[in-house]
Amino acid sequence: MPTDTLPNPGTDPEKTPARGTGELIRLEQVTKRFGSNTVLDHLDFSVDAGKHVTLIGPSGSGKTTILRLLMTLLKPDEGTITVDGQQLFPASDKQVREVRKKIGMVFQQFNLFPNMTVLRNITEAPVTVLGLSKDEAVERAKGLLDLVGLADKCDAHPAQLSGGQQQRVAIARALAMRPQVLLLDEVTSALDPELVAGVLDVLRDIARSTDITMLCVTHEMNFARDISDRVLMFDHGRIIESGTPEKIFSDPELDRTREFLSAVL
Repeated sequence: MPTDTLPNPGTDPEKTPARGTGELIRLEQVTKRFGSNTVLDHLDFSVDAGKHVTLIGPSGSGKTTILRLLMTLLKPDEGTITVDGQQLFPASDKQVREVRKKIGMVFQQFNLFPNMTVLRNITEAPVTVLGLSKDEAVERAKGLLDLVGLADKCDAHPAQLSGGQQQRVAIARALAMRPQVLLLDEVTSALDPELVAGVLDVLRDIARSTDITMLCVTHEMNFARDISDRVLMFDHGRIIESGTPEKIFSDPELDRTREFLSAVL
């Protein structure tokens, strides 16, 4: 589908505040431990609105933990997290719920409701969480299914879809909430190799045609090079190098970054 015909899932004047151009996400001195293992070590970084930032690095370096903290699936042991000027941690339960509405996530596993149709998987949260009417939610869902190339699968159940199709439904479900931030956690790692390209193409279209802010964890380095404004190299819970895709992938400063890239490229 040509990108100039794509609906903009990041814009809904009646439901979403106008996007700024400044800082949207900030982590300050964030530390997360699991027992004696420090996964994030006094981490500081920020993401500006509308930017696409990719986290790379070896498994266990803390990348996915950042996404899980932003989704409030985990809590930091120390530090603060702010999204769109509102504190996510520490914060009251009510404030956490409000901030969470601004964040969508696509997981490695598709996590679709098997007993619901594709359409219901996408409309359920907008109706129950955002208070959309059923008609509004269905209209939004059908537009997003068209966006991800599954307009003819409204009435199918997840078990009737391929893995790649299920992941595209999961992307549409995340976008149906009109999030300001889309978190992508190794979204192709559970797919057969021949299905990876289709899912990445959908995400490229979203990155190019919308103003949504994206924070992505991936080992798909060509994808990271294509969509990123900034790439962060992680090791042992810290950012050891940061730069444009051109800089990180073509001329990294650190031996550790070069070693990692030589192993994955």
